[in-house]
Amino acid sequence: MPDLVNAFFEVRLEQLFDLAGLAEQLFSSGGLEYRIVGGLATYLYVEEREPDAGRLTKDIDIVVRRADLEKIAKAAASFGLQHRQVAGVDMLVRPEQPPGRRAIHLYPEPTLDLSPCQRIKGLRLIPLADLIRMKLTSFRIKDQMHLKDLDEAGLITPEMETGLSPVLAERLAQVRAHE
Repeated sequence: MPDLVNAFFEVRLEQLFDLAGLAEQLFSSGGLEYRIVGGLATYLYVEEREPDAGRLTKDIDIVVRRADLEKIAKAAASFGLQHRQVAGVDMLVRPEQPPGRRAIHLYPEPTLDLSPCQRIKGLRLIPLADLIRMKLTSFRIKDQMHLKDLDEAGLITPEMETGLSPVLAERLAQVRAHE
């Protein structure tokens, strides 16, 4: 049975990275910027530091420039993706898959500095310190689990902690207090 479970995990991981690679191709071909945020960014940072410690996610969350949204939607078709808006969220989906799951969720920002980035496995990620602040700000249960993963991998450094506001520092302390 363990081999079967690993096979499911590996297939799912391969599908996720195929979709992320497709997104990288789409954005590169159009000269467009993006940054992976959320669960996949957490997974990549954790896995780079501590292999086999990452928590898999179902979808890909990326931040894009609002001004690029129309270009992204048009470019998606040539990569076999469709732009859809579901429950107010812009996303790119493969037509054969249900919307929302295994999709690329687009979070358009009106003004966004996308110059700094970290590349892992050829994908553009939000800088780690920004990801940690984002997770502490959202602070949903899954964000808290991502923070725990980042912390256990030694990625939340004392230097990063000193840059946190008192509210975010308190939230980090809450995450650390829960076993």
